[in-house]
Amino acid sequence: MSVNWADVVDGTWPAARYEEQGPFQLREGQGGGSRVSAASRIGDVTDADLDNAEQAMLAMGQKRIFCLRPGDEVLDTQLAARGYEVLDPVNIYDCPVAQLTDVPIPRVTVFTIWEPLAIMREIWAQSGIGPERLAVMDRANGPKTGLLMRQKDQPGGVGFVAVHDGIAMVHALEILPSHRRQGLGQWAMRAAAFWALDNGAHTLSVICTKANEGANGLYHSLGMQIVGEYHYRQLV
Repeated sequence: MSVNWADVVDGTWPAARYEEQGPFQLREGQGGGSRVSAASRIGDVTDADLDNAEQAMLAMGQKRIFCLRPGDEVLDTQLAARGYEVLDPVNIYDCPVAQLTDVPIPRVTVFTIWEPLAIMREIWAQSGIGPERLAVMDRANGPKTGLLMRQKDQPGGVGFVAVHDGIAMVHALEILPSHRRQGLGQWAMRAAAFWALDNGAHTLSVICTKANEGANGLYHSLGMQIVGEYHYRQLV
C-alpha cells in the first residue's frame, strides 16, 4: 500500500491554516514549529513562484522554510542557490500495529490520557514543547491520546499519538533525562500500538531526526522500517 506521508503528518500534527498559492501549499503554524510552518511543493516551481511564497510566509510572520521530500530535487537545488540551508533531515518509520502488541505492558508503566494532565504539560515544557505545540495537538481531528510514562513511582515521560486514515503516528515523545536508557521508550511505543489497535489503526508510525541516534536505535530495535524521509531548507 502506497502511503502519502505528507497527508498523515498533516492529519496527525496539523497546521492552523493551509493555503494553496501557485505550486505551493503554505502552512500557518502559529509558532508550532517547522512541521506546521513549512511550505511544500504541489507543482512545478519558477523563481517568481518562490518570490511569492517567500512574501506570503513573511506576511504570516513566519520564517522562510520549505519541506523537501523525494521528488523535490529540482526545488532543493533552487533553494540551495538562494542560500537556503538544510535543516533537520528526518526518517519516517512504520510497522504493523500487531508487531508491537505481542508483549503485555507492565502495570502502571504507561497511561493513555486525553486531555493532558498538568504533569504532562510540565514535562513537555521542560523539553521545549510549549503552548504553541500543545495547540497543534488540540487541532488534530481524528482519534488521539497522550501518553504518560511512569517509572519507580515517578513520571518518566510523555508522548502524543493521533490517527489518520488507519495510520497512528507518534509525536512529541519525550523521556525525562533521569529516566532514559531504562526501557521507557519501547514501552511507550508498545502502549501507542495497543491504543492504535483499539482505535482502528493498522499501522504505527513515527518521525525522527536522522541526528537522533538514540531514537533511531529504539525504532530499529522494535523492528520498525524506514519508509520515507524529508528535510527542510530555511533561509536564515
